[in-house]
Amino acid sequence: MAGASLLALLDDIASVLDDVALMTKVAAKKTAGVLGDDLALNAQQVAGVRAERELPVVWAVAVGSLKNKLILVPAALAISAFIPWAVTPLLMMGGLYLCFEGVEKLAHKFLHSPEEDAARHAAEVAAIADTTVDMAVFEADKIKGAIRTDFVLSAEIIVIALGTVADQPFVSQLAVLGGIGLIMTLGVYGIVAGIVKMDDAGLYLIQTSSAPARVLGKGLLAAAPKLMKSLAVIGTAAMFMVGGGILTHGIPFVHHAIAQGAEVAGAVAGVGVVLKALTPVVADALFGMLCGALALLGFKALSFGRSPPS
Repeated sequence: MAGASLLALLDDIASVLDDVALMTKVAAKKTAGVLGDDLALNAQQVAGVRAERELPVVWAVAVGSLKNKLILVPAALAISAFIPWAVTPLLMMGGLYLCFEGVEKLAHKFLHSPEEDAARHAAEVAAIADTTVDMAVFEADKIKGAIRTDFVLSAEIIVIALGTVADQPFVSQLAVLGGIGLIMTLGVYGIVAGIVKMDDAGLYLIQTSSAPARVLGKGLLAAAPKLMKSLAVIGTAAMFMVGGGILTHGIPFVHHAIAQGAEVAGAVAGVGVVLKALTPVVADALFGMLCGALALLGFKALSFGRSPPS
């Protein structure tokens, strides 16, 4: 009897773990849209420190990211346990923030003058070149800024993941949110470490005696800046798709209209299957851009209203 009970317990545990694995996969898929933006932002935050200090800075930010998640995961579980009705509004707020941030990126050149960007970049270059500058303080500022950015992005990831398991038992929620937090941290900062050291790896290979290695080194040096730009573009597009998808699912009549549009697109001869799959993605992204633009306009209007008269 005891053996049978143990086997039944093991079967239950295996079943729970299988469910957790499935839910974690679903949550990871939904939060992947934030990942590209997370990668781009954190790689840009780390840029600007001396080459030999890049990996220690990445490690410091990664530790800060884990601390962020130690705050966010219990907070998300408390919300799910005591005020579950708040999950959907929080998801909608997170989706709107993603779209707002995406539009702000697109509008950056209109909101910030080239002189401001050039001055900020020149200040960073001067700080690195100036031997009298306390690099510990410079690095600490970089790390604090990156951890603040990570907190916002981690909150988005945790809230989106919570939305996929909001109706599940506490143990499953804990396992999924904890797993997502750990996987995202290791994945993001592992890749960030690789990105920031890609040019160093290319330079090392160029200096070797092997012709294939030198070719690979040149390729890495050429690819590093393009990769950063690609991550920024992919991250911004993903923000609209994920954020817009959250918003459309939270507004029933919009979600229903998009579903009907996908069915109509699916009836087109020859390319119906492709159009049916693309229609919701494109519609979510466009709706996200619209909502993000309205949010940005509202934010700018409020900011303008508070600004003192000149």
